[in-house]
Amino acid sequence: METLKEFLEIELISIGENKIQVYTIVVILLIFLFTKLTLWLIKKALFRKRRFRNLQRGSVYALFQIIKYVIWVIAIGLMLETIGVKVTVLLAGSAALLVGIGLGLQQTFNDIISGIILLSEQSIKIDDVLDIDGDIVKIQSIGLRTSKALNTDDVSIIIPNSLITTNKVINWSHQTMKTRFRIDVGVAYGCDIDLVIKILEECAFEHPDISGRESTEARLVNFGNSSLDFQVLFFSQNIFRISKVKSDIRRKISQKFAEHNITIPFPQMDVHVKSNVTANPPD
Repeated sequence: METLKEFLEIELISIGENKIQVYTIVVILLIFLFTKLTLWLIKKALFRKRRFRNLQRGSVYALFQIIKYVIWVIAIGLMLETIGVKVTVLLAGSAALLVGIGLGLQQTFNDIISGIILLSEQSIKIDDVLDIDGDIVKIQSIGLRTSKALNTDDVSIIIPNSLITTNKVINWSHQTMKTRFRIDVGVAYGCDIDLVIKILEECAFEHPDISGRESTEARLVNFGNSSLDFQVLFFSQNIFRISKVKSDIRRKISQKFAEHNITIPFPQMDVHVKSNVTANPPD
């Protein structure tokens, strides 16, 4: 025991009155391991389905993230105190420095505050499908500063949390199990309107990802400059891959229009050149 005590009291670094001994390193290591073990036990308890089966996965994840950040802040404070750094004195003495750092890292702090809002408010959760500035993404994780998402091309995207909280964001997952979408198409004047409506509804309903024939509807919405403008509206549960669904329906529409000699026109402009030639006067 005496040998162990002497080993723990070996001085490694001395900075002023503060001395870092082997004992200090051991305590810091124990605090780190205890923190990791505590978080692991909390995570196991939270994500145990039998106990928390009434909570959504996103809610449990948000709760765990908040607990994790609080515990790590406490653990880092204890580590600094173990080294001999007085956290309260350090914060009070560096107030001016923190103000300067805060101004320089304003956007970072904005992202962190936004992350706390997302985790506590839970307006955005794991596996939610969002429309952010026209990009469809599925949220994979929500961090304190950034969130990780997957777009429709299976590309992982890192999104600053402030982008989600300050911009207009459509959360498709807040809708019902199925969501309504539309496809716009124009046909040439003179085409059979009833036939066009029938073809549009059939092309939409025949797709396997479309829900409910009675809710699939085609409409004549406008008399355009170059075309009769139609819309076909349908419901689908495949929100994240809806671009692929729309592409399949458009291909089917093009194929059936060709079979029935229905033309999709393109904008045309007639230019008339008026000649203003002055006749030569008689000799």
